[in-house]
Amino acid sequence: QVQLVESGGGLVQAGGSLRLSCAASGIIFSFIPIGWYRQAPGKQRELVARISSLGSTNYTDSVKGRFTISRNNAKNTLYLQMNSLKPEDTSVYYCAADRGGVRYWGQGTPVTVSS
Repeated sequence: QVQLVESGGGLVQAGGSLRLSCAASGIIFSFIPIGWYRQAPGKQRELVARISSLGSTNYTDSVKGRFTISRNNAKNTLYLQMNSLKPEDTSVYYCAADRGGVRYWGQGTPVTVSS
């Protein structure tokens, strides 16, 4: 059974930083592409950043230069370092892993950026 558990969200002032983690189990972590998505109230879920099994990354334009996605295959953990946070980054952040044509989601961790 695939499980993804996010942590690290919270309340932070604009300009601050947070580091999100996503612990994966039930999956051969090093073989899979995995990413971070976010969903703000009343908005559609959107891709924030993804990392392939080989480590190549892509980011949505609004977070380029501020967020960094990384993975530690030995720890089966995905990270998202978020710097220079803005109020518009306020969302619930989810990690998602793809395996065999199925996308698995975590439960999400909320991030609130105050101005």
